[in-house]
Amino acid sequence: MNDHDERWPEERFRRLRQQADPDIDKVVADYLTSQPAGRGPLDLVKATIEELGRAKREERVPASEIFAAIDFARDLPEWGDDKAMLAEGQAVFADYGLYQSAALFCKCLPMAYVEVSSAKVLAGVSQLATHSLTRRVAETGQMLVDVMGLKATDSLQPGRPGHTTAIGLRILHSFVRALVNERYADQWDTGRFGPPVNQELLLATIFDFSVVTWEALESMGVELNERQRAAHLYTWSVFGHLMGVEACRDGPLTLDDVEPVSRQLGRLYESSDEGRRLMAMLLAEMEEFMYLGWRKLPRSLVHWVFRDAKHNADRVPELLGVPKPAWWCTALFTVARAAHQRGRTAGPVDRLIRWLVRKAGRHIVIALIDRHSDGQAAFRIPAELAAAWRIKQSNRAVKTREIRRVARKNVRRTLRAPARGLKGLRT
Repeated sequence: MNDHDERWPEERFRRLRQQADPDIDKVVADYLTSQPAGRGPLDLVKATIEELGRAKREERVPASEIFAAIDFARDLPEWGDDKAMLAEGQAVFADYGLYQSAALFCKCLPMAYVEVSSAKVLAGVSQLATHSLTRRVAETGQMLVDVMGLKATDSLQPGRPGHTTAIGLRILHSFVRALVNERYADQWDTGRFGPPVNQELLLATIFDFSVVTWEALESMGVELNERQRAAHLYTWSVFGHLMGVEACRDGPLTLDDVEPVSRQLGRLYESSDEGRRLMAMLLAEMEEFMYLGWRKLPRSLVHWVFRDAKHNADRVPELLGVPKPAWWCTALFTVARAAHQRGRTAGPVDRLIRWLVRKAGRHIVIALIDRHSDGQAAFRIPAELAAAWRIKQSNRAVKTREIRRVARKNVRRTLRAPARGLKGLRT
């Protein structure tokens, strides 16, 4: 056992699982007691989401008593102001954004869905707060853009979108704990799950957006070098520090932490009704926006990125009930995998897979813009990224795509009708 294994014993993870965020939880508890009758955690979750969206659009500190009650303008930690590392970490997203969009949907979010307590919170609280399971997905995508979407090292400085997102999430997580305690206290198994959004799950979230993303990118044909991975993990560690992640309190996570932490987190993966429902909703959202003939591409990519995953993650598609991939994707991926195992380059096949991933990533971003470009926390991407990815965000562009999408849906319905009829005759 090396030093880093000793730093991450199983006992530490048990402690993290039972630990929430006591400093912020006390502020939120005091704030809740000062509210008028009938105004509880659910109302404050909604209000906080709305105010965070406005503050980020206007590039200001959120105006609310709860934000004033904490050190919202806190600076970065002394170890977290390496501008060169931050810029390199953010460049990973700016340079490979479409791949990471596909990775978010096809690997990062499914990894959250196979942790039972995360799935219960995401399915229950997201539905209560927004009446839409996919609205929460859009908010996650917006977080990724706010933190990593520009090659600008000041995005994590006070008053900037990444900083506002981090502190805002810390408050929202505390409201979520209060909401679960108010609505589901008699159903929540604290001994097994710990408090909702506990420190173990926050550490897993940082890994989902860093380590899991690298693994997905490698499956897609994009391999980051050691410097890029270290900078990317450093940037997410700074974000984690602002968000109250205990593991990032005194210093950044490093590449030496990756293996022991990943090994410990692998024990969390389970199937649940909530996780399977979240995955089904996620696939339905993605597949609705695919062109004719490409509908099964998202589910196929999910199987692809998990095919050789370590630490029990290869079972994620099965645990979440992901439908079988398209036959043509299975054939394509089999050819690519066989070439790699023989030590040969797949050449044109690899290029085709990367093209498919970029295509899926682009449609995912378009889906979020078209479905969630208005409302309490609008999903928008910076103009320079939109231009680089050839995505139009104007109202006219959104309406035009909606017309086309309805037309594709009608065509699909027409094409499936004869097949359903023949199936009825056979039975």
